[in-house]
Amino acid sequence: MTTIRFPTGPPPGSVLGAAPGTTEGVEAYLAGGGYTDATGPDELLHHLAASGLRGRGGAGFPAAVKLRAVRDRGGVPVVVANGEEGEPGSVKDRWLLRARPHLVLDGLARAAAVTGAVRGYVYLSDPVAADRVRRALAEREPCLPVEVVETAHTYVAGEESAVVRRIDGGPALPTAKPPRPFERGVGGAPTLVSNVETLARIALTAARPGLRQAIARSTLVTLSGGSATPVLTEVPYGVPLRTLAAGLGAPDAAGALMGGLFGGLVDARALDLPLEPGALAEADTALGCGAIRFLAAGACPVSTAADAVGHLAAESARQCGVCVSGTAAVRDAVYALAAGTAGPDTLSHLDRWAQGLPGRGACGLLDAAAGLAGSLLRAFPEPVRSHLRGPCPGCARASSPASGPGHRLTVAVPDVSDTAADDRTEPRLPALKGTP
Repeated sequence: MTTIRFPTGPPPGSVLGAAPGTTEGVEAYLAGGGYTDATGPDELLHHLAASGLRGRGGAGFPAAVKLRAVRDRGGVPVVVANGEEGEPGSVKDRWLLRARPHLVLDGLARAAAVTGAVRGYVYLSDPVAADRVRRALAEREPCLPVEVVETAHTYVAGEESAVVRRIDGGPALPTAKPPRPFERGVGGAPTLVSNVETLARIALTAARPGLRQAIARSTLVTLSGGSATPVLTEVPYGVPLRTLAAGLGAPDAAGALMGGLFGGLVDARALDLPLEPGALAEADTALGCGAIRFLAAGACPVSTAADAVGHLAAESARQCGVCVSGTAAVRDAVYALAAGTAGPDTLSHLDRWAQGLPGRGACGLLDAAAGLAGSLLRAFPEPVRSHLRGPCPGCARASSPASGPGHRLTVAVPDVSDTAADDRTEPRLPALKGTP
């Protein structure tokens, strides 16, 4: 079971809150400064722009820019809290909806005030989270109508056009762009689709504008890998990846699978990088949804890549021919490497697909598969070449799609109790040395 841990110095304006193992009721949320009227919509937008808050759903788009785009589009906008968490290694969004639903609903109301929206939705697949959100709505009537929309859990169901399509009564599958939701979304209206952690940080900024920088530059991360118990925690930008690995209990990690599946693989040298979107982008990786799976010392990166691309191929929406064929081709090539049956042209094929497939699908799934292939070749050239001579012992279980690659990457959501008497918060992480 995933545990929740505070860093040694909890960030001010923490999303984790004081009791992350317990569902926060409305009285506790109000006592902590929630639903305050102190910060108006225009002032809040200024604070969000000044702080540089970026979305936490994966793309990292500036929150203020996204809000302005919907507001300035005209018409009567719609706002959506997107809690559908498709990355198998991430738990933060489901935890947040289970533990702090009022924080998310407060952020949704703030986004509605900024954009001029008169309808809101909370979109998710987790039935426990859905129950906690509905109870929160019953505890305090929102300032605009808010509907909870449930969907089936898939990798692509949280993509913003899939969100709009599902709310409008269709399948949770991506659509071609343009138009994007901010142009034409739910019911044809300009629509803000915002990740639930982003909305939580918007609410915290409204309540504590003096802490806007600290709020914007802290993030929830899900850490897993090896035999260590997965951890959900909150850290400021700038913490070295190696420090997070040590805090998890993997100080000798050989690398990491970054950003869920979207950031690709990095080697041990990259663990000296700071957890900061710009620095990670310069190193050809990404923070994404904040899920980081560390490779244990001696673990085979080909095996991890096989698990990842196998999961993506299984999760394809099967709407785009290039995605169906492209993800399958990448999967088969990486599985062949893992099985020791790859041919002499396998590496050149993977390199060509890594460069030529991104941007050709309706969503990011094909990009993630191509990026994984390219990152495997860049970060671990020697282990890859050794698999042309035969498989390593650790790859045997990843050599077949039937072996369940997604299951091995999945992290369980932390327990969140209904009662304050049962707070399951774990001890603090080791000191995060080097934290700015």
